[in-house]
Amino acid sequence: MTQNSDAQLVELQTQFAFQEDLLQQLNDVIVRQQLQIDALERELNIHRDKLLHLFENLPEKGAAGNPLDERPPHY
Repeated sequence: MTQNSDAQLVELQTQFAFQEDLLQQLNDVIVRQQLQIDALERELNIHRDKLLHLFENLPEKGAAGNPLDERPPHY
């Protein structure tokens, strides 16, 4: 090979090595983001279940015996 061809080959190998490194870095970011998304989805499901439980157990409006619906004594 000529000196020019050797230099071009070295340049291509260097670019390829940098691209491989960049690809691995991007993959690491994607994996980390997916783990964060999974954790956030689990947390969201927990909060949604808590809210549904709270809404299901709310007293009916005007239900007898609910102290929040009673008039204060000064009325």
